[in-house]
Amino acid sequence: MSDELSLPIILPIGAIFFEILFLLTAIPVEAYVLNKWLKFDKRTSIFYAIALNVFSSVIGWIVFFAAEPVLPIAVKAELINYVFFNKLQDPSISTMIVLLSFTIFLATFLVKFLLLKILIIFMDEGGKKPETEIVSPQQRTSYMNMAKLQNTNLITATLIANSLSYSAITFIIIIRSR
Repeated sequence: MSDELSLPIILPIGAIFFEILFLLTAIPVEAYVLNKWLKFDKRTSIFYAIALNVFSSVIGWIVFFAAEPVLPIAVKAELINYVFFNKLQDPSISTMIVLLSFTIFLATFLVKFLLLKILIIFMDEGGKKPETEIVSPQQRTSYMNMAKLQNTNLITATLIANSLSYSAITFIIIIRSR
């Protein structure tokens, strides 16, 4: 009797498969950029690319499921229609999609940059022993300049990697929509 009262489970299999396809597209692209720009070895580049993309995808889905209940009914209907049937009914929603896509790109970039920074700090600090040397002011200034340069390289590499992976994913979405 309880089987009659339960709701059917509907899984958006297409969305799940495309998320996997997007991850399989973004990881090699971003690993290549991390390898070339940050001079990581291939294994480390792949590890960082997998970690960045999986964590940012999980964070993105958490944000999506937190924001979805507060969306207007019309937007929810369009969202469900797109996820399940790959169709948009309302043509006026395209402006909102472009704005939302740009916002998602920037948010993903920031998340990936922060995750990469955290991963590098934790991965590098695990093998180092604390040093008890006295550091001169000139050495401290040199270390600060080196940290700024490394931070700039991280930002640039993350931006290029994210841009290239988003371009590849956009290309896949364009092919999918035809």
